[in-house]
Amino acid sequence: MTFRMVKTLAVLGLAIAGQIAGAGTGWTQTAEPAATPILSGDDRFHPVIARSGMVSSQEAIATGVGRDILAAGGNAVDAAVATGFALAVTLPRAGNLGGGGFMMVHMAESGETLALDYRETAPAGAFQDMFLDADGNADSKKSRFSGLAVGVPGTVAGLAAAHERFGSGTFSFAQLVAPAIALARNGFPVSDDLSQSLKRSFPRLSKDPDARAVFYKADGGFFEPGDLLRQPALAVSLEAIAETGPSGFYEGAVAEAIAARVQEAGGSMTVADLKAYRSIWREPVTGTYRGYEIASMPPPSSGGVHIVEILNMLEPHAVSDSGAGSAATLHVMAEAMKRAYADRSKFLGDPDFVDVPVKGLTSKAYALERMADFDPERAALASEIAPGGPQSYESNETTHFSVVDAAGNAVSNTYTLNFSYGVGMMATGTGILLNNELDDFSAKPGVPNAYGLIGGEANAVAPRKRPLSSMSPTLVFRDGKFVLATGSPGGSRIITTVLQIILNVVDHGMNIAEASAAPRMHHQWLPDELRVEEGFSPDTLKLLAEKGHSIALKPVMGSTQSIMAVEGGLAGAADPRRQGALAAGH
Repeated sequence: MTFRMVKTLAVLGLAIAGQIAGAGTGWTQTAEPAATPILSGDDRFHPVIARSGMVSSQEAIATGVGRDILAAGGNAVDAAVATGFALAVTLPRAGNLGGGGFMMVHMAESGETLALDYRETAPAGAFQDMFLDADGNADSKKSRFSGLAVGVPGTVAGLAAAHERFGSGTFSFAQLVAPAIALARNGFPVSDDLSQSLKRSFPRLSKDPDARAVFYKADGGFFEPGDLLRQPALAVSLEAIAETGPSGFYEGAVAEAIAARVQEAGGSMTVADLKAYRSIWREPVTGTYRGYEIASMPPPSSGGVHIVEILNMLEPHAVSDSGAGSAATLHVMAEAMKRAYADRSKFLGDPDFVDVPVKGLTSKAYALERMADFDPERAALASEIAPGGPQSYESNETTHFSVVDAAGNAVSNTYTLNFSYGVGMMATGTGILLNNELDDFSAKPGVPNAYGLIGGEANAVAPRKRPLSSMSPTLVFRDGKFVLATGSPGGSRIITTVLQIILNVVDHGMNIAEASAAPRMHHQWLPDELRVEEGFSPDTLKLLAEKGHSIALKPVMGSTQSIMAVEGGLAGAADPRRQGALAAGH
């Protein structure tokens, strides 16, 4: 359900407040998403269809916020900014003000496609060995559950930068923050998904007095589905941001509270670190695959580099002939993934601190070299694969949303607190959860992080440095025209999840709903296992095991939020793996 978007801050806040007060635990309905037509009698899954614009996110209320911005004359960037702030209220385990992320933006009229890096940074007091214990061993408590784990947040700066550069001018920044303010102050009905998430996280969140006071009832009880969750302290923080822009977050009372809470928990972050934060516009990583153009996030994301690298390794192989989900297709995919993740362990880091051989890693010639020893009948052991030698050229709780407007402008955005609810601490009096993103640095070369990813010197901790990420917001084009916006949460599995959406659409001819629902697999070199979801044929898995793969049946991977251009409009799909996700258009 959604509320009607209006164009003044005061009226908007009152309108939403009135709807919630009148509905008690529900919303006043204004317009339902367009009914999903049957596109083909042969399709088992059907996307949502829209004529003028589409938003797909992991949480239905936030999707409605973005859709109503589009309906009221905003462009894709306006809707993305409003959706991002709304998710900070309605999806607190991943939507955020206290984290960071990446955004891909395409503007149809100019043809410009840019990448916005609003990844968290290490504070000035960070140093290379700060996550080691007295014996020189990596200490996961320091890197995941202490103030040392908290990076300087980038979300507010990033969303403001996107609006400043590419907003339509129809809405002020304050007007785009306004729906989030109303949701925080007046409350919203707790979903089944949020209720379950808060119950699962009680052992960790309840240790923090502020988080406990916000996310659990005064009598110690849980919020059940349909209960109204209000976050008044978060509303005050959002109002400061709406009134003065990013300075309302990076300076003054909010910044002081964030720095004080981090220091109380053993970190070094200061108000000066917050004031010094800047988001960065970067050129995207680009490549081609079977006539399509790929644009994805550059370092400090590893996603774009390795999506293009894996696609290059797969291009000589006729995976469309062997078919989706076949042993032959999954085998070559796994072997390409292994080689890319081995490269990730050595070459990827913050490009402002280390030279990353992006052009070398994404060249088609290098992909041929990497797959020269590929055996279609045998899986290579991880111990047999080492990082390659690209030419040097100069140059698991996250959430994704995609937005496309009537003009063809497109946004693909992934942002995160890292773990579910981040470090599990809230800056006192602000309602803002803090990230534990600095665990994505290499605490010690060769030691895996929380997602099992191996890192090296290129991703070592340093002051003001951005940790390496797998977040992979991606846009796909054909002859310069928009085709697909996609992305996903999932830690180390983000890269391969996004890859499989592209393969399902391009090689296997699936509509975007089918592509989103299809079972997924993943290999990241180390640990040496082929991770699979339920849904693959037992016969296929047996054939893969006979080739030498160590099969590991694991929980579901990712939560893709995708929008695809189709004849006459747009098709959207929210991943069925997550409760409460919604693609909606107008």
